[in-house]
Amino acid sequence: MPQLDRYLLREFTQATFATLVVLLMVSLGGIFAGVLGQIASGKVPASMLLSQMGLQTIRYLPMVLPLGLMLGLLLAVGRLYRDAEMPVLAAIGVGPRRLLRPLMLLALPMAVAIAMCSLWLGPWAKATSSRLIAENNRNLLVAGLEPGRFTELPGGGGVVYVGSMSTDGTRLGRIFVYRQTGDRLDVTTARTGVVITEGEDRVLRLEEGFRVEGPREVGRDFRLMRYADNDLLLPQTEPSGDDGADPDAMSTPALIGDPRAEATAELHFRLAPPLLALAFALLAVPLARSPPRQARYGRMMLGFLAYLVGMNLAILGTGWLAAGKLPLAAGLWWLLLPLLALGAWMYFGDGRMARPRVRVRKP
Repeated sequence: MPQLDRYLLREFTQATFATLVVLLMVSLGGIFAGVLGQIASGKVPASMLLSQMGLQTIRYLPMVLPLGLMLGLLLAVGRLYRDAEMPVLAAIGVGPRRLLRPLMLLALPMAVAIAMCSLWLGPWAKATSSRLIAENNRNLLVAGLEPGRFTELPGGGGVVYVGSMSTDGTRLGRIFVYRQTGDRLDVTTARTGVVITEGEDRVLRLEEGFRVEGPREVGRDFRLMRYADNDLLLPQTEPSGDDGADPDAMSTPALIGDPRAEATAELHFRLAPPLLALAFALLAVPLARSPPRQARYGRMMLGFLAYLVGMNLAILGTGWLAAGKLPLAAGLWWLLLPLLALGAWMYFGDGRMARPRVRVRKP
């Protein structure tokens, strides 16, 4: 490999890697907040925090990596223009087209990695996440209950205390439940309890206990009941979904043979990220062109805007395909092919000098 290509490839790789680290750190903050919200609502057990964060990060990689590639190339090429390295290279006959080889040495492996995340790792992460949540939803620990401590119900709707619990988490002993609805309070105690499943709902069946209902403020409208069985609906959990019916969790070969519009839309959405990455990589070089000592952050904002438009159109197009508003044969090619053509046209036209006009003087 020529020394110039090694130098440019190193500059492109370092800038892209640094950009990806920053983007992943920002993405982890959002993923962490989302998983915490699911844990607080009782949909995901607290013990699955790290595993769910890892799986969700894998799912978001096909959307983060193209942006990191584009911004990294904008930073690297912008630095070459800012430090007057590109004018020096142009003076010795090395124009922007000469950057295609080191650019593709970085963009093509990145596109392959994005394709693997989009076509294989992303669906696997979705299916694995749903399966782990479904397995943990079979016992009461998903609701955050632990023996010997008070646990607040999701949404601040009350408090639950469990004195003892069987090893499989289905049988409970010495149960205390406090709930409030509007201006009414409800206190329920039970000697034992068992967890049962009715469809997608989880029900705590209390056995041999008392229930007191009355006003939260001043009043005498209290009711005392003694019961043999009393069913308490537990917080809703994250739906596990059927891997064979949910296009998000289906494998890519399964999507190819599925005639549903939702499956075709999901297939095209998985094919979009690697092609978008190649288009953004080609667009980055002409967008980064700037005179020496000029601020480069305006170009960064322009590139980020191009990414937002392209990715949002891909998401909207997927929804249109699933809803039948677009023919399935069109897919997302109406977006990907013009964007690739625009990137190639802008790249190969970058730095090309216009032909001088020859004026013919009339005698």
